[in-house]
Amino acid sequence: MFRWSLLLFSLALAALSSLTAIKAPDWSPWRLAVLSGEFGYLLAPVPLLIAAVAWLWRGDGSGGAAATVLVCAVAFGLFLKPCVEAAQLGRTLSERMTAAFGHREAPEAAFSFGGFFRSRPAAVSAETRTFSGELALDFFRAPGTDPRGVPCLVVIHGGGWDSGDRTQLATFNHWLVSRGYAVAAVSYRLAPKHIWPAQQEDVRAALAYLKTRAGELGIDPTRLVLLGRSAGGQIAEAAGYAANDPAIRGVVGLYAPSDMNFAYVNAHEDDMLKSPTLMRQFLGGPPEAAPAAYDSASALPRVNGRTPPTLLIHGQLDALVWHRHSERLDAKLAEQGVPHVFLSLPWATHAFEYNLNGPGGQLTSYAVEWFLAAVTR
Repeated sequence: MFRWSLLLFSLALAALSSLTAIKAPDWSPWRLAVLSGEFGYLLAPVPLLIAAVAWLWRGDGSGGAAATVLVCAVAFGLFLKPCVEAAQLGRTLSERMTAAFGHREAPEAAFSFGGFFRSRPAAVSAETRTFSGELALDFFRAPGTDPRGVPCLVVIHGGGWDSGDRTQLATFNHWLVSRGYAVAAVSYRLAPKHIWPAQQEDVRAALAYLKTRAGELGIDPTRLVLLGRSAGGQIAEAAGYAANDPAIRGVVGLYAPSDMNFAYVNAHEDDMLKSPTLMRQFLGGPPEAAPAAYDSASALPRVNGRTPPTLLIHGQLDALVWHRHSERLDAKLAEQGVPHVFLSLPWATHAFEYNLNGPGGQLTSYAVEWFLAAVTR
């Protein structure tokens, strides 16, 4: 009985580890893919331990033990797959960033196994400020002083446009502050009560507030960068591209939908997010009922020679936002000669930067820091 329990446990680990190679099914809890892809280096010793126990307790059931060892070997390899792929991407990432944005001395490698054990950034207290009606932002002040003011990153949260808040993934904000940047994590009005372009208007109001309060905040109002995740990435890209504002030095889109018409046509009513419902309540109906909203909420058709430099990062196994969005935006940016990098992560799903020390987190922090230094210098 014990040997069969070990086999069942090894099969469960193999199923979990398989999420580094296949997209999570619509019926599954997609966050397990984050666990497998971004914490797999911590899980990898577990199948080795099970394999050792199974072999030592094999008795007369060597066939069952051999099966357990084989399954554990598969799980072990798949848990470490993101590390191998991140190391491969890391070897060329500095060259790609240099080609797009110029050279800089990088103090760390893009990816290292030692990076798994980096200390967490020190927590920074947020100053909560109201910038429009009841909307607030959390401002994380950069240490030290600069007579010109420091660059400020405006972070726009995800949540399918109808949920989420500005407190998401605050560790990333603390890390940015440790690198010398101010951060403003902003709120925006949510669907279905508020439809597009309310969210774009809220981002513009936040930018206006930051510019008018730049002196007291210690920021440079001419060096602002938008960063958005998922639904927030759509808002960051669409608002940043439409603004034609030289103060917006760059846009960072993490696993973001960039073409809402394309998203609607390729969505399914019963997909993991029930995406068509989210888009209808966000944009005021289907595309035929709200064509102007779908067009203005799409970054891709707004790309031109004046589009701000852009950093796109997306997981190829993203079960919530199709990787093709960033592929298509990458092609359009290249066509228009916009400085940009598209970092495509073969093992990754949504929210891969949740663990800053994981494979996705290391590459993301490296690319974002390089990008910010280049576009705000």
